[in-house]
This record gives sequence, C-alpha cells and structure tokens, in this order.
Amino acid sequence: MEQMVNKTVYNFAPGPAMLPRAVMEQAQREFLDWNATGMSVMEISHRSKEFSALAEESEADLRDILGIPGNYQVLFLQGGATSQFSMVPMNLLREGQVADYILTGNWSKKAFKEAQHFGKVNMAASSEDVNFTTIPDRDTWKLGDQSAYVYYCSNETIGGLEFQNTPDVGERPLVCDLTSHALSRPIDVSRYGIIIAGSQKNIGPAGLVIVIIREDLIGKPSNHLPSLYDYAIMAENGSMFNTPATFSWYMASLVFKWIKAQGGLAAMERNAIARSGSLYQAIDASDFYSNPVDRRYRSRMNIPFTLADAALDGKFLAEAKAAGLEALKGHRSVGGMRASIYNAMPQAGVDSLIDFMRDFEKRYG
Repeated sequence: MEQMVNKTVYNFAPGPAMLPRAVMEQAQREFLDWNATGMSVMEISHRSKEFSALAEESEADLRDILGIPGNYQVLFLQGGATSQFSMVPMNLLREGQVADYILTGNWSKKAFKEAQHFGKVNMAASSEDVNFTTIPDRDTWKLGDQSAYVYYCSNETIGGLEFQNTPDVGERPLVCDLTSHALSRPIDVSRYGIIIAGSQKNIGPAGLVIVIIREDLIGKPSNHLPSLYDYAIMAENGSMFNTPATFSWYMASLVFKWIKAQGGLAAMERNAIARSGSLYQAIDASDFYSNPVDRRYRSRMNIPFTLADAALDGKFLAEAKAAGLEALKGHRSVGGMRASIYNAMPQAGVDSLIDFMRDFEKRYG
C-alpha cells in the first residue's frame, strides 16, 4: 500500500476554528495523564483540588492578559455566546426600562430579536439597509436617556465588519459581544459593563462562553429568573453552580498561556494587522476579487470576498481544498468566500491563500 504523505492544511473556518499547534500538541501529550493524576482532564471532577487550581490559574492569566480591574467578575459559562442573548436582558433589563441595540450584522440582529422576549428594546441604529457593510455614524444613534444598557457586537463574523474603537455611550452600561475578535487586541475593560466572548474563535474549542461583568450589574434580576441564568449565582459559585465545560475550560487555559508566551495582546494585534493587511492588499490590487465592507470597518479576523464571476465559486472552493486551504465558503447571506484568520492562523497560511488566489486569477480571470 502506498504511504500517504501528510500535507499542510490551513483551516479558515469561522468557528469552531483552528487552535495554536503548540496548544494542540500539549493537550495531546496530556490527554491520558493530566497533571500527573493518571487520568485525563476530561475525567477529573470539577470539584477536585486539581481542577480548582486550573480554574483559579486560568482566571488569573485572563485577568493579566486583558488587564481586568478588580471590580469585575470573570465567569466561565456554558451555552456559547448565543446564550447571552437571553442572559443579558434577563439579568439587566427590568420592568419599565428600555435597552438600546446597535445592529451591524447577523449576530447583533439575533441578540436584538432575542431580547424582545424579556422586555422593551430599542433599535438605536442599524446598517441593515446597506446589507450591514458599514457601521452607522455615532451621531445618528438614538440612545435613550436612561437606557438599561447599550448592546453591540464588536466584530460581525459573517459580514466581516469590526468596530475599530470602543463607542462612547456616556454613563450607560455598555454590553459587548466580543466573540469573534476576543484576545486579538488590547482593550480597556473598564469602559464596559459586560463583555461576552464565545470560545470557539480565539479562546478554545466550542462549549464555553466567558462573561466579564462589572460587579454593580450583578444581583438585580427579576424574581422569575432561573438559577442557572442568574449572574449572581454563577459568580457566587465560581462558575460551578452546575458542572462546567471542563475540557473547553482546560483548553482555554492553555491558550491563555500561549498568548502570554507570544507576547500578549500587543503581539496578537501586530500579527492580526499583518495577516489581514496582506490579504486585503491582495484583494484590493485585483479586479477579480472584491470585498464589500466599508474600509474604515474591515475586520482583521473575518474577511469576506467575492469573485468577479460567481459561476467560478465552486471551482475555487474545490481547488482551494485540494491545495490544503479549508473552509473558505462564505455565509449564504453574503455569498462568495470568507477567510477567518484568528490568532492561531500563521502568516504562512495567509500567504498560501494569497498565492493560490493569484494563480487562480491567472488561470480563470
């Protein structure tokens, strides 16, 4: 039998996404015997002293990476970021109050729709009329004087649109879905009331959502709130009111240490600028490829692009896959292609994609 030769594969999936190779290799080494216990971390009780130590250390690492102030709680919860579309209004939106939502793409639109089950919400701004290709100018936002909170998604995975700065909403609590570019750049956590970050992009495997919440926003939910969805109860129990997603938490802990070893968020941002910059440059230099997003708000993590002839989409995807470039199909609402280039994507992966795109254009353009 002919021996198969391993080829290099670059995974451009939007999530679950590729993880740093060093992290995967460490998890592989520790899989059957974690921390000299003779057991896998998947088998260890979340109540054990070994896992409790991991939980404490991972939170300390995340606080160090992000510079999280002491008056914020860090929760490692289940249900992904989508669970927070309900938990935020269930905990913060009380009778007689109104929450403001900024709609810039699929995920903020879903959050807005979900919040309507729990109280009054106001669409303070939206760019849906231009297919979510830009962010409405701040001076057009219609925020309430006494908003319970202002909600936005800082990076829309599907549309490839990213806020480059934290919006100023005055004293209103700012709630941010940071999922698709979490840990890719430094941020000032103190400007936020709540930060939500699903794990399956830059943090680890799916199954975990990290919630960073200012303490004064905890503990004021309605009397009908189920215990499992009460931020206060989850904080009081160290995110272990019920059994947490232990393996995802363990993998996140390895990623945090990897980020620190690489030079922290400053290094992540430099790499993100280099990766995305080279791909956008290749797209903009071509008449064969195009990107629909307002250049002021182009995402560094998720880059959609279309071909001049959509009839070639299938051929592009098939040939890219054969070349080891996986998961480049764009979302059905946008079409074309999408390259998701999170922290774990090496520059070599983006360079390989660019080389393939140029060759494809020469042959079919």
